[in-house]
Amino acid sequence: MGAMGSGDVPAIAIAGLEKTYRARKGEPAKRALDSVDLTVPRGGIFGLLGPNGAGKSTLINVLAGLVTKDAGRVRICGIDPDQNPRRARRSIGVVPQELNLDAFFSPREALEFQAGLYGVPKARRRTDEILRKVGLSDKADAYARSLSGGMRRRLLVAKALVHNPEVVILDEPTAGVDVELRRQLWDYMGELNAQGVTIVLTTHYLEEAEALCDDIAIIDSGRLVACDKKDRLVRQLDDKTLTIAVAEALDAVPSSLLGFGAALDREGRLTLHYQPSRTRIADILSAVQAANLTITDLATTEADLETLFVRLTARRDAA
Repeated sequence: MGAMGSGDVPAIAIAGLEKTYRARKGEPAKRALDSVDLTVPRGGIFGLLGPNGAGKSTLINVLAGLVTKDAGRVRICGIDPDQNPRRARRSIGVVPQELNLDAFFSPREALEFQAGLYGVPKARRRTDEILRKVGLSDKADAYARSLSGGMRRRLLVAKALVHNPEVVILDEPTAGVDVELRRQLWDYMGELNAQGVTIVLTTHYLEEAEALCDDIAIIDSGRLVACDKKDRLVRQLDDKTLTIAVAEALDAVPSSLLGFGAALDREGRLTLHYQPSRTRIADILSAVQAANLTITDLATTEADLETLFVRLTARRDAA
């Protein structure tokens, strides 16, 4: 991979980023990015989440040099793209949402052409290795137009890697992709990350972000509404559900549990929503014992990233 710089220099540093698309064809002007400050640390997997139209793709296109910002500062591995666009572009590899491929290039030709654009010497090109890693070796010489949608998605990933970038940005990489391909893609991204490559992911699959990411930012209507370590963000919810199955048949909630807001579900189990910061599970279990009930099973469910996402974006809608 490309040489890793100082660990103190973030992979991406954004300050006061603004972008408004001008009004056209009867459509009003749209503020796509509104004073965005964002730091992506090196060496991790960073999730950028948000609903459609939130500004994620605009932010990525600014980083890729495809959209001109109106205001703000951007640094990619410490490099200012305004002052040194070629060096900045060499530091970053972007996998776009759109399947924009030349239909008459084979995967091998596409990768060789891309490597040439980035000035990668022939001796340092890894075309066959990359094709193998993304599962396209057997299609290396087929026309891109003959590839399935999933294979075209893999080819976009391959093209983004030919110049050994220090940062790889994947914009909705698994949209419309089958489960097996998704697993292969993340295995490979895990390999790259283990070698020191910073991965930035935008996704609608919140469970994917929760499983993969170290840090997460949530963007909505062009503004950053949250940014923190994934575990810290989810802990902010402070919300758990406890389900208790008991041997006894219950037709009402025992009085000792009413203070915990317990309810009976359709199967006659006790369910309680509680905040771990305020309520100890031991106190709930003591109340079950006080009611002379015999626990046969219990399970806890923690709030997840999806709950946080919905809560934060709903809060903005209400504001």
